[in-house]
Amino acid sequence: MSTGSLHVATGTTSVWVFGNDSRACYGFENSGMRFLSTELRVLLVPKINWKPVASYPQVHLRLLRNGVISSCRFKFHTTEASSVHSASVDSIFSSLHGSTEDPGKISDESTLILIRHGESLWNEKNLFSGCVDVPLTNKGIEEAIEAGKRIRNLPIDIIYTSALIRAQMTAMLALTQHRCYKVPIIVHDESEESRMWSQIHSENTKKQSIPVVKAWQLNERRYGELQGFNKQETAERYGKKQVHEWRRSYSTCPPNGESLEMTSRRAVAYFREHIEPQLLSGKHVMVAAHANSLRAIIMYLDNLTSQEVIDLELSNGVPMLYVCKEGKIIRRGSPLGSTEAGVYAYTWDLALYRQKLDEMSL
Repeated sequence: MSTGSLHVATGTTSVWVFGNDSRACYGFENSGMRFLSTELRVLLVPKINWKPVASYPQVHLRLLRNGVISSCRFKFHTTEASSVHSASVDSIFSSLHGSTEDPGKISDESTLILIRHGESLWNEKNLFSGCVDVPLTNKGIEEAIEAGKRIRNLPIDIIYTSALIRAQMTAMLALTQHRCYKVPIIVHDESEESRMWSQIHSENTKKQSIPVVKAWQLNERRYGELQGFNKQETAERYGKKQVHEWRRSYSTCPPNGESLEMTSRRAVAYFREHIEPQLLSGKHVMVAAHANSLRAIIMYLDNLTSQEVIDLELSNGVPMLYVCKEGKIIRRGSPLGSTEAGVYAYTWDLALYRQKLDEMSL
């Protein structure tokens, strides 16, 4: 591991670690550290003021990397960081309190969270669900809550879900765990009357709300005549090879159903028209949807081939994080679970957002 740079701050409580490209940031509580990059520079997070230290040429740190304690040395230098810190806090603070109706760009960085819904009642029974609207099981509810704990320190301005209840339940349950304590409210724009009836008249309440937009384009792949049938019994009836092709090929449709390619066309078109502009304007977005509609979006974001996308497995209730910066949307992986050693944040701005949440909770 190469030499990095270190600032020491009075009242320090945690450590931020940046990759060499300055885009990835990982933070760690005082009780332990896990380094996720091979070349790092380290900043200690201040509670009061930055205080550059030049009296020591280097510091020796013990690192927990892949479960193994290793060592690293970092050189000190005296670059003043307070101006950068202040500007970034201001941008995150405005994002924290801003409304999704505010015009213009909130920050030079935005986040995208993708979550596959928790286990549904038909998942539990091993039935083809497709576009049949079935709710979550108790396990699915727990998975949605755990997903919420993983993303509780990430900013969210607007939520998109499919038109199916299992995705909507997942989004709503996840938001009960968020530390911003904002209320997710489903947007009803089916008609002028529904918009009028569901209007929020208090500006203060609007600021404490997160709009939830439903879109059928984000629905699960339509499995046609297979919907409602047991997957194992269907394999015995039509043959494992045929059912595997229906389920896993990119372009083959089940009887009177959709292929993954067809699902991709509608899901990606919606993403590009409605969700991507939100990200590019600086808004923080969460999408709660389904295995195949999310596969389609990930295929688009990660530039996967048709073979790579059919091999992509998405776990129920495990969020995936992307960061949008300078017009590019880059995958950051999945936030760690609530019982794992806590990653503080994934970028500089997200670390500052977490710090602001901490300050507000005092």
